Amino acid sequence: MDALKRQAAARALEHVTDGMRLGLGTGSTARHFVDLLGEKVAGGLRVIGVPTSEVTRAQAEACGIPLTTLDEIDHLDLTVDGADECDHALNLIKGGGGALLREKIVAAASDRMIVIADDSKWVDALGRFPLPVEVIPFGLAATQRAIARAFAQNGVSGQMGVRKGKDGHVFVTDGGHWIVDAHLGRIGDAPRLAEALSLIPGVVEHGLFIGLARTVVLAGADGIRVIERR
Repeated sequence: MDALKRQAAARALEHVTDGMRLGLGTGSTARHFVDLLGEKVAGGLRVIGVPTSEVTRAQAEACGIPLTTLDEIDHLDLTVDGADECDHALNLIKGGGGALLREKIVAAASDRMIVIADDSKWVDALGRFPLPVEVIPFGLAATQRAIARAFAQNGVSGQMGVRKGKDGHVFVTDGGHWIVDAHLGRIGDAPRLAEALSLIPGVVEHGLFIGLARTVVLAGADGIRVIERR
């Protein structure tokens, strides 16, 4: 599986050209892309990156990739990131690594987003992977009730739970928020649910990435498959 992820990352790297401003994703597949990009930078490629997490920032710095912020530049040419799920419309579930807020900010500031993944992430309908919803800790119970109502109004339901870290304590995002993971099974209308969740005051962001991915690079046993959004 790790070799497949690296193959997808290598294919995405073919879209990077000298002088590009890049969004650098977070997660196991994106980590391969950052490693390979670092090798290109060491060989003379000139790029500048905006990391989507503190983990990615540390990795990029160790790889010698120059970094900037979205306060210093007005847009990015390309973001390369992974996904937890991708459907046939190239809508995504992201946030398994807890970086969904920064990932979405960076993706939205990019002219193009390429998703890299192994082919197990390709699904007919989103929802098998638990949907992360980033929330403010204040008023958590009220926010969860509002999330449950939004689920019911959109024909989905499932158990919700506050994400815990490996140490057993509540997982805290880079922005200081918590994540509620919702086990929905199947989301019939992802764009509609995304809109409903965005209206809830206690929700900072959610893991439904609608209309952001332009290209998906899937690596499987039969090789690389590239899907473009129509």
